[in-house]
Amino acid sequence: MAEVIRMPLLSDTMKEGVIAEWHKKVGDKVKADDVIAEVETDKATMEVMPYVEGTLLYIGVEKGKAAPVNGIIAIVGKEGEDYKALLANEQKSTPAEDKKPVEQPTPARQPASQSKSGSTATKPVTAIDATVVRMPLLSDTMKEGKIVSWLKKVGDKVKSDDVLAEVETDKATMEVMPYADGTLLYTGIEAGQSAKVNDIIAIVGKEGTDITPLLEQSPEEQSTATAEEPVKAQQGAKETTSETQQPTHDGDERIKISPLARKIAREKGIDISALEGTGEGGRIIKRDIDNYEPQAATTAGTTLQSQRGAAYEEGHTDKPLSQMRAVVARRLSESKFSAPHFYLRMTIKMDKAIEARKAMNEVSSAKISFNDYIIKACAMALRKHPAVNSSWMGDYIRENHHISIGTAVAIEDGLIVPVIKFADQKSLSQIAEEAASLIAKARSKKLQPQEFTGNTFTVSNLGMMDIDEFTAIINPPDSCILAIGKIEPTPVVENGQVVVRSLLKLTLSCDHRVVDGAVGAAFLQTLKAYLEQPVTMLV
Repeated sequence: MAEVIRMPLLSDTMKEGVIAEWHKKVGDKVKADDVIAEVETDKATMEVMPYVEGTLLYIGVEKGKAAPVNGIIAIVGKEGEDYKALLANEQKSTPAEDKKPVEQPTPARQPASQSKSGSTATKPVTAIDATVVRMPLLSDTMKEGKIVSWLKKVGDKVKSDDVLAEVETDKATMEVMPYADGTLLYTGIEAGQSAKVNDIIAIVGKEGTDITPLLEQSPEEQSTATAEEPVKAQQGAKETTSETQQPTHDGDERIKISPLARKIAREKGIDISALEGTGEGGRIIKRDIDNYEPQAATTAGTTLQSQRGAAYEEGHTDKPLSQMRAVVARRLSESKFSAPHFYLRMTIKMDKAIEARKAMNEVSSAKISFNDYIIKACAMALRKHPAVNSSWMGDYIRENHHISIGTAVAIEDGLIVPVIKFADQKSLSQIAEEAASLIAKARSKKLQPQEFTGNTFTVSNLGMMDIDEFTAIINPPDSCILAIGKIEPTPVVENGQVVVRSLLKLTLSCDHRVVDGAVGAAFLQTLKAYLEQPVTMLV
């Protein structure tokens, strides 16, 4: 499906951006992190990335021309895809003025104020000389962001492309930049604390600027300074999951280290001054953290003992929630307590599937896992049971005509569900290749929003962790989720004889508002037939 690329909002005062340069032309293949254009704003010249992969189908603004904030500047999709409907819908949609950010009220000029000690403060410069830096919206599910660390302190001189802070969202760790030159006048959130999307986190301006009017605005006044549709990752943040070179301060020494490596080192308690970087120019990168070994095992033992406390002393460690863990907790709680779950269990004989997988891997371009095999079987079973491929929408049920299967992936900070789109239309080798790529991206926090949204059914597999069977909580907006245990050689009785079969236990969690017991059971019967007789998936 084609994706629209819009003119991003890159500063509070920005109303439009001028295309300074196109780095790609119509027909070019683009990757999610390619720079397709440079945009000149009222503050600086910035890079625009598509955050999707495909072919550049359309360029809406010529080099040297301006486009309003949120206006379509490009469309990326499959080669030959018809994108004209997107442009037609844009013309029919909300008037352009509703899409532009509302101007922030200009704070009144403040008279010289008295300090707490009673002395006269320095005469302030008008507050219009300050730029507010807000917590940006960096994913569809983000409600707040946590300040992992401040890389600048109040009083520091900053440039528009300096990294002010690292922000942890529910999806990744990001960098926040001011997009303005000046002095850092204010930081509103301490490291380790969270701020809601659009809250003021910093102010940059001329030294001596009176920022009181900005801070005294009511939440309603502050909200009017933001666009109706907040731009996502392009709004003053770049993903720190890439190994970009960003020198950061550690004490008084300037150490070259990627933000991702710095974050991991902090989490693991590794002193970065003891590391030698193997990246470009001696930069410390993730590989250096992964390969780091303490000089002495006794040091680790001493540290562990100090963390645990003295013998026979009670103790504990309180770990603050990551943004991802907080969102997972909220969404699954909502699902568990709003959707009436019921569970159906079935045992599958996987002997023929094991033989078929071995034969297929001899000719497949990608290694096919049992999880890939089950995804394919689920997709084909969903064709025959569309009620299971449905969503509860409050006052109606949406029966999806497309089949996109999410596969739950556990990562350090929580759980994320990359999605195999149109899984019923793809071969096993295609599913295997795509799943491997998505899982790798998920574990490195490089998934793009379109890669973890749009699921119509989900599978959760703990078989590789030696789990016999389990029940899973439904992943909204799905109505069902399939929990997969391990394949276990088990004695069974067939025709009066005891034989050993490779058994797999499945549990289907269903939302009773959408799926009745008989409907879920019929789906499992079809799934069982596909899994036990692989040849039936080819007929």
